[in-house]
Amino acid sequence: MNELTVDVAVIGAGTAGLAAYRAAIAAGKRAVIIEGGPYGTTCARVGCMPSKLLIAAAEAAHAVHKWPEFGLRLDGALRVDGRAVMARVKRERDRFVGFVLDGVESIPAADRIRGYARFTSDSTLDVEGGPRIGFGRAVIATGSSPAIPPMLRAAGDRLLVNDDIFEWDDLPRAVAVFGPGVIGLELGQALHRLGVDVLMFGRSGHVGPFSDPVIRDYAARAFGRELALDADADVRAIERAGDAVVLTYRGADGTERRTAVDYVIAATGRRPNVGGLGLASTTLELDPRGVPLFDRNTMQCGRHPIFIAGDVNDDLPLLHEAADEGRIAGENAARYPDVRPAPRRAPLAIVFSDPQLAVAGARYADLAPATFVRGEVSFEDQGRSRVMQRNVGRLHVYADIATGRLLGAEMIGPDAEHIAHLLAWAIQAQFTVAQVLALPFYHPVVEEGLRTALRDASAKLAAAHLAVAA
Repeated sequence: MNELTVDVAVIGAGTAGLAAYRAAIAAGKRAVIIEGGPYGTTCARVGCMPSKLLIAAAEAAHAVHKWPEFGLRLDGALRVDGRAVMARVKRERDRFVGFVLDGVESIPAADRIRGYARFTSDSTLDVEGGPRIGFGRAVIATGSSPAIPPMLRAAGDRLLVNDDIFEWDDLPRAVAVFGPGVIGLELGQALHRLGVDVLMFGRSGHVGPFSDPVIRDYAARAFGRELALDADADVRAIERAGDAVVLTYRGADGTERRTAVDYVIAATGRRPNVGGLGLASTTLELDPRGVPLFDRNTMQCGRHPIFIAGDVNDDLPLLHEAADEGRIAGENAARYPDVRPAPRRAPLAIVFSDPQLAVAGARYADLAPATFVRGEVSFEDQGRSRVMQRNVGRLHVYADIATGRLLGAEMIGPDAEHIAHLLAWAIQAQFTVAQVLALPFYHPVVEEGLRTALRDASAKLAAAHLAVAA
């Protein structure tokens, strides 16, 4: 077996792994990056970018349904050409993947090692079909994979995950989507708007990324008005029948129903890719899922010269967080044992459904009930939102009673992606509600809804202070 000794071994060539490798090289260390699967990040291949291409087509198709209210007329029916839709999705997806591959190809060939890596000790790796690598430090950046509940496996080869959808040549007639989270809502709604019959099933009422029960329930009702969504489904059976999958489930009215669909799509979360890493051969301390315990400010696993970054640590599985974590892990691996904590950005998560969903800063569930006030606004009567016929949504902002500082927000509504950015910036800057209200708000804009929520929070802060004084 060939042997190789390096300063830093990076396992995984996704967003986090590439960032870690570049940080280690920039620090002057001898580093390699090891990848056993296809090159190209999850975002470019099967995540952020292809899903937004599908959503863009769906938004264009859905826009015509609002025309009559504006006094516009469409002569003839809209026809969705599924083959053309999917051809563009794949063509543009491949273009985005190409940019990533160009970046990988720019890495010296000697630094790129193909094969799956397994730890054989705290300082050695065996690469399948490749060398044994002795390392001074390592970065685990192996990403995640879809988690599929056993019940769904009865669908056999008609069971898909989001990765599979972007290989379709045409759109199907009907699908069942399990999991109304980020992936399920984005893809399920897009397929529905492109003419696919969509059934969406959830559990325990969970919808999107929300922990605020008022926002969560509002979102369930909003999406339920557009498509068949049961956020607390009672699915009795899944069985293959020819080229279809038959689902038996109890409807909202309590009656038992049987429906045939072309595919079952599992959007039921993801699991860290740690199973094949041989972590039992190390002295790393693992959590019940087999993921190494780590410090999220340094990315270091315990006191070991091993670091973990990106979706594999299951902390904040988002592209910008993976890039940050990879950089932090690579820099700390390069200068180990001089490991330094790095500042983290304010949390920010966005779902590109319609209406959009967003969480910025602390979630409702992260806060102790007696320590904050909740400023609220509905977008149903918000001026600019009504003008555009996009007046569906609610925003809750959370402010610290003691200091007035803005802590977080959860939102469903128009332009949530932009409002969430403003909130995340204000939260990271540690602005108070009063300081944000002192900033300019133009008229008429959707952001005036944010001002209304902040004014509500300000009034509740004042009332809380009066109550304390009394």
